[in-house]
Amino acid sequence: MIPFACTAAALPAFPFAPSAGTILVVEDEAFVCELAAEALLDEGYRVLTAADADEAEAILSREQVDLLFTDIDLARNTNGIALAHRARRALPRLPVVYTSGGRDGLSAAEAVSRSVFVPKPYRTAQIVAVTHDLLRDRG
Repeated sequence: MIPFACTAAALPAFPFAPSAGTILVVEDEAFVCELAAEALLDEGYRVLTAADADEAEAILSREQVDLLFTDIDLARNTNGIALAHRARRALPRLPVVYTSGGRDGLSAAEAVSRSVFVPKPYRTAQIVAVTHDLLRDRG
């Protein structure tokens, strides 16, 4: 496995396909973060990681991100739902994928529009497929 520091931005050590896009994975469980990031790297995406919403917002302010993949309940009492809403105010067309092991889904009132929820535990093939679909349809 490729080692990741899932508490800060992690860039691949090899060239990526620029057309594939940049994914921000926000996950406070290091092992889960590593699995998701590695699966997306293997598909040619540039992957940035954060362990909480505060770190994610700092990344979003300085990097071009094409998709936000966020856990809902994050470290330091930060929240992926609030993160997605703040990110969408700055980037109205940003695709969002939510994940959680503690709930079955999100209501329309909680989630940003045109987002997807993937419950944990998920297969990495699921997140790759959802990512491909959302980025293909973002036009």
